[in-house]
Amino acid sequence: MVVAAVGVEWKAKWARRGVRGLTVGALTGLLTGCSGERPASSLAAIQSAGELDVITRNSPTTYFYGRHGETGMEYELARRFADALGVELNLIVKGSVAETLQALENGRGDLAAAGLTRTRDRQKRFAFGPGYQKVQQQVVCRRGGTIPRDWEDLPDVELLVKAGTSYVERLQEIRQVVHDLEWRETASLSSEQILAKVWHSEVDCTVADSNIVALNQRYYPELKVAFAITEQQALAWALPEGADNLRSRVAEWFAAQEAGNELAALRERFYGHVQGFDYVDIATFKQRVKTRLPRFEPLFKEVAAEYHFPWELLAAQAYQESHWRPRAKSPTGVRGIMMLTQVTARSLGIDNRLDVGASIRGGAQYLKQMMERLPKSIPEPDRTWIALAAYNVGMGHIWDARRLARRFERDPDQWNTLKEMLPLLTQRKYYKNLPYGYARGTEPVTYVRRIRQYADILHRVEEGKRASEGLEAQRE
Repeated sequence: MVVAAVGVEWKAKWARRGVRGLTVGALTGLLTGCSGERPASSLAAIQSAGELDVITRNSPTTYFYGRHGETGMEYELARRFADALGVELNLIVKGSVAETLQALENGRGDLAAAGLTRTRDRQKRFAFGPGYQKVQQQVVCRRGGTIPRDWEDLPDVELLVKAGTSYVERLQEIRQVVHDLEWRETASLSSEQILAKVWHSEVDCTVADSNIVALNQRYYPELKVAFAITEQQALAWALPEGADNLRSRVAEWFAAQEAGNELAALRERFYGHVQGFDYVDIATFKQRVKTRLPRFEPLFKEVAAEYHFPWELLAAQAYQESHWRPRAKSPTGVRGIMMLTQVTARSLGIDNRLDVGASIRGGAQYLKQMMERLPKSIPEPDRTWIALAAYNVGMGHIWDARRLARRFERDPDQWNTLKEMLPLLTQRKYYKNLPYGYARGTEPVTYVRRIRQYADILHRVEEGKRASEGLEAQRE
């Protein structure tokens, strides 16, 4: 992956794309001026140069470095589109939406993939591809603070929003009705940082897209959505005006991704775990991260390393099973921090299910067995989610859900498919002719979603610890 710098590299890029016969000064003016006069991106030029230049921004909903390298919804979409064109993906990373759109207008990329909503003002400046995800702009405040009930109450709260965003456009529209509406804008803080300020009670409220809010409520559970200030809006890629053939190819590709359920699978991958936010559950979990987890964290890390799992995954699964209570017991007889059945414990060679170390190791071993029994065709992270579902409901019902997926001509290797098939196992018309019959199929879906939520929060907490340790080391 190459993150392009602006300047000499861009002159070379456009020379390769057929921009000939210009002096260096003229070419520099073409590339850095604000007139937007750079030749419209074309498929032929992109394929001739062998690279697709995509402008994006660094954020949890677009592009970031995760545990296994570069990731993010926009990154995955752009990478796959570049692969479909047979060219290299070249990212140009900007710090904000405003900088992203300015770079596109200045001719510094073929398209912008940065979590952009199609607004009236933006459509005057750019062409847009098809919508691939729906979001709403929401007013977000803190529980216990001043929370407006509707537009008319907005002048009564201190409102801080990200400058150069669609949020500002919408607030300007609302001010045509609510004339005394005022707000502050900041160019230096991201939407995520502003949400943190709301959580810390440093500002009353902000406006953010619903997908950004949903992700951040896991880390700041006291954030409360007051109300939405838009209908559902489409996120879409922005392209330079005149890039008609590229726009047509983008539209064709997105249509194929939607038809093949690839878009649905990506939405599940990045947002499936944030559905059904439960404030009490998340707030309680975060409290127990401080009070209960420290006792068991070294064991989770030791066993996770032995079985090649992220320790946060094992810890999250244990919390879902027992809320980190070593002596937990269910009415059906499962026991211990990983809630193993007597039969499973015996098969794993565990004599005492109340032994915390033995239980955690047994749970990890059993989860590993589930993963190894799955077809090799199932990729990550779907493989892990499906193995967790098997841990909960039994592998036989996973096979039945895969049979149903094929019956509906869906991909049985995607968790996004199986989470729709498993609940069907509660209905006789679906389970009566399947080998393993009835199952409480909604339970494994909830089980996996909650584990993903908890693991995501733990990962964020761990990142925060590492950042704090790094600052302490710098001070020393």
